[in-house]
Amino acid sequence: MVKTSKIEVKTKGNCHIVDITGQVGEVVSKFGIIEGNVTLFNVGSTAGITTTEFEPGLVNYDIETAFERIAPRGGRYEHEETWHDDNGHSHVRASLLGPSLVVPVVDGRLTLGTWQQIILVDFDTRPRTRTVICQIIESLED
Repeated sequence: MVKTSKIEVKTKGNCHIVDITGQVGEVVSKFGIIEGNVTLFNVGSTAGITTTEFEPGLVNYDIETAFERIAPRGGRYEHEETWHDDNGHSHVRASLLGPSLVVPVVDGRLTLGTWQQIILVDFDTRPRTRTVICQIIESLED
């Protein structure tokens, strides 16, 4: 059986990282899922989803610094030449991170490590309201 829900996330842009673990857990609980998989998908091309330890050093410095080395804000992007905007780096960063994540659900809980949280990273250059589709495939008992 497949169950779908949406999670709305307000972001500030510019590599704003939001811990959505609790919201995803609430969806799993709401549907009463015991065993299965939850797929999370960010709608849009300038944000991504992954897991990390949601601690200040990573969230406030390390992740943004790493992406700045890979796809700097001040770099030259054909996207910006084409569309006359300022978020070419946002698209590149989001493409590298990826828009989705699958997490197993076992015994009614997300299977995450002790220090592992699900995060949404908004790379765009302005605040946004992001939509994350949360789709659960429930294992059926024989």
